[in-house]
Amino acid sequence: MPNDKLKKLIEDFQAGIISKEKLYEILSKYSFIDLGHTKLDTSRKNRTDFPEVVYCPGKKLDEILKISKKLYEENGFALLTKAEKDVYERIKREIKDTIYEETAKIIKVGEGLPKTGLVSIISGGTSDIPIAEEAAITAETFGSNVRRFYDVGVAGLHRILSFTDEISCSNVIVAVAGMEGALPSVAAGLFNVPVIGVPTSVGYGINLKGIAPLLTMLNSCAPGVCVVNIDNGFGGGYLASLINKKIEDARRK
Repeated sequence: MPNDKLKKLIEDFQAGIISKEKLYEILSKYSFIDLGHTKLDTSRKNRTDFPEVVYCPGKKLDEILKISKKLYEENGFALLTKAEKDVYERIKREIKDTIYEETAKIIKVGEGLPKTGLVSIISGGTSDIPIAEEAAITAETFGSNVRRFYDVGVAGLHRILSFTDEISCSNVIVAVAGMEGALPSVAAGLFNVPVIGVPTSVGYGINLKGIAPLLTMLNSCAPGVCVVNIDNGFGGGYLASLINKKIEDARRK
């Protein structure tokens, strides 16, 4: 927070314009912890309902460990994405409440948020499952009930059609697909809920490591599709949980 705004905030509190509770609420949205190598955003949960997540590539093991321990201490859980097994083994020695989801390359420290609503994760093929699982585990960790419908791509359209009743109960759908990436368009044409497209780098030749399905999803003729980046299962699962939470919060009012 800029110094002039902080000064005005304190003056307002001293003058009785704002309460102690309101002062704490405002300040708690702007706090972080400087770990030397990392400025950990400990107030993110207060601002967005979801705490900071650790992206592991490019970080040293000791850095990841310190970040994870502090997030666990502050929030009761931590989520680490794109993590290799050696990272898990290092954290597990220090924090027993640690699980490695090897398919998704996700480490979970602690339980995550209480679950509500429903998010469906669908994948075009079996080769898309690692990214689909990254989306599913992210959504579960951030408080969504999740159903998985894998290998239901457009090469055999009857497969997804056989699950329409189950999928139609969802608040949000995350559609994960490589190759030409047509699955989100199909889902958006079948269901009356937001569809989050996650293109994967699965495919032959001109697939261009996921650019082909990314462009297909961005050019979807079916309205109701939004798209995250290539192989970004985390982003798809996170966005799905935000939407799911808003829907369930509105229902409870």
